[in-house]
Amino acid sequence: MASKVRKWATIISFTASRIFFFFIFFQIPLFRFPCRIGTCMTPMELTSSQLLASEVIPSWVVTAVLYPGAIAKALFKDKPIPKYSDVLDTYKLKNVKGVPSLTDLQHIEVLVGSYLAIAGAMIGLYRSRRLGFFGMLLLIWGLSKEPLFYKRHEGLKNYKSAISVYYPTMSITVLCAFLSIRNDVIKIVSCFKWTFSKSKYK
Repeated sequence: MASKVRKWATIISFTASRIFFFFIFFQIPLFRFPCRIGTCMTPMELTSSQLLASEVIPSWVVTAVLYPGAIAKALFKDKPIPKYSDVLDTYKLKNVKGVPSLTDLQHIEVLVGSYLAIAGAMIGLYRSRRLGFFGMLLLIWGLSKEPLFYKRHEGLKNYKSAISVYYPTMSITVLCAFLSIRNDVIKIVSCFKWTFSKSKYK
């Protein structure tokens, strides 16, 4: 019984962690958020613009990380695959130094959540950790504050246009981030097994 529970939990956790990695690193749109390049729709775009603006890491590292997503976007939109050297231009990241962004202060949760989501997606390929799930929760918290921020600072009209900040893919990504935590999945599967066994022998 215990071995079957662990086997099912391992399968679920393994699959969920790979889907989570795919959504993050192939830059499936999850939200709308104002950033240095205009509007960011993925954690990768948000963190890349921040890292390039602060010059924390070399631009070639950002280019290498963004390129798989650039290929995926080109294939999805049936467009030519961009050259590796043109990736930063494609994402409007060539001249982000010194460009102000709301993310730095008013919405720090969104930035930190994006960093944690990316780190969690990478670590989740090798070990089950809660980092990615915590990152997604921070993202949701930060994004949920955006309409209230606009209502206070920019009036009712912009408030109404700022409400729609989530895409349906956000829910799928959060679920996958949670299911990639193997220990928690073991508890869930055990609970279902126990409930099923109890109802079977009634």
